[in-house]
Amino acid sequence: SCSAQILGDLVIDVPQDTVINAQTIRKDADTRVIARDTAIRMCYVEIEEPDMHKPLGDLDRLKIALMKDWGLKNLEFDFYLLPQVQGILRKGNWTATAAIHKDADSDIARVIALWPGLKNEAYGLACDIGSTTIAMHLVSLLSGRVAASSGTSNPQIRFGEDLMSRVSYVMMNPDGREGMTVAVREAISSLVDKVCAEGNVQRNDILDSVFVGNPIMHHLFLGIDPTELGGAPFALAVSGAVRIKA
Repeated sequence: SCSAQILGDLVIDVPQDTVINAQTIRKDADTRVIARDTAIRMCYVEIEEPDMHKPLGDLDRLKIALMKDWGLKNLEFDFYLLPQVQGILRKGNWTATAAIHKDADSDIARVIALWPGLKNEAYGLACDIGSTTIAMHLVSLLSGRVAASSGTSNPQIRFGEDLMSRVSYVMMNPDGREGMTVAVREAISSLVDKVCAEGNVQRNDILDSVFVGNPIMHHLFLGIDPTELGGAPFALAVSGAVRIKA
């Protein structure tokens, strides 16, 4: 780079982790009492062992145990769990902990994770995607304890200093939207690694996440073209919360 000849406009991106005196970016979580009402429940059950005289599958007997002990009816299971159910139940000696996801405004409960034996901890992410900085907290879904926090500069800044500059970049560059979406998602993935390392938590133990941001950050994070937000009537692709399975 020292001998490179500059022939036109360019953007120099210095990775945050290579800066000797890097700026510390962190938004501390408020330590206050909050009434928890999480969408995730951890349900421990003991399952009947297979019986030749009761021709029920392992998954069916797991459903019966969850209904009997926790009152959970008409459960749905994430498909990726089906090939794992038999091994998990046998490893746990016919005991297991199921993570149940159910939104407050939904009647559908779904098993999204399953562990052998007793599993007494699960985590969630709270992430604020700002136009300048991104802040993330790793939180225990059972106790509400903040296990780790981290932050970083929003790498989209190389596409434009402010929000309207980034919308203009998308309008003038066919691959602009994709470039900014990839940049912010990679930054968030890096933050997940950091908070997991700080909190000594495995990624698989993160069962729920909440991301917030202004409309343009929201659209770019979801991979939605923000062009319509660049002028009146500033139409949103979607104005409510978006629920997505990871």
